[in-house]
Amino acid sequence: MCGRYASFLPAEFIARLFATVNPLPNLAPTWNMAPTMDAPVVRLCRESGERHLDVLKWGLVPYFTKDLQKARKPINARAETIAKSGMFRAAFAERRCLVPAPAYYEWRDDPDGKTPFAVARIDGDPVAFGGIWETWHSPGGEILQTFATITTDANKQLVGIQDRMPVIIERENWPLWLGEADGDPSIVLRPAPENVLRAWPVGKRVGNVKNDGPGLLEPLTPAEPTLL
Repeated sequence: MCGRYASFLPAEFIARLFATVNPLPNLAPTWNMAPTMDAPVVRLCRESGERHLDVLKWGLVPYFTKDLQKARKPINARAETIAKSGMFRAAFAERRCLVPAPAYYEWRDDPDGKTPFAVARIDGDPVAFGGIWETWHSPGGEILQTFATITTDANKQLVGIQDRMPVIIERENWPLWLGEADGDPSIVLRPAPENVLRAWPVGKRVGNVKNDGPGLLEPLTPAEPTLL
């Protein structure tokens, strides 16, 4: 999975869809969410066990990080190794979240360069990426909350664009993933079924994080310029 997705859903809509109960955060809509940006995530509140909609920074900083400037801050974790990786296993075991996105972007390597594609659910609902989150405390008392999404092998539908795709958690598995229901969360670390998603080519403007707006999701047409 590449590091871009759309995140323009109103907080009220996300709260209603995911049944969160905390005060709504201020969400700045973007059609070009990129690493290091603040993004909405759904997670369980440790104290109450209720779902909260919070804003975290994309790029995971593990709690044990010593030097923030030198830290890797990965935006993705691989499903195949997440339960064993020293960087991710504690978060996977205890701090899982859902990351809502109306659509996300993937790039295909073509002879004349990279062609971006938008990917979204066929049913019109947002996708819910499987994610993990962390809280980091600086020696001076700063608190930084971050997250990473999880990737797996692409399904047959999308493998022609990229060989990886985000783990997408279906609604019936949200309680298991968030820790509300007992079970092994690793069972949902799999490619999306073939009949869930649709993909279409979009303009190359999405490749520049400075570009934003609904036009980034418009299907590419032969008349549309492809230069930034």
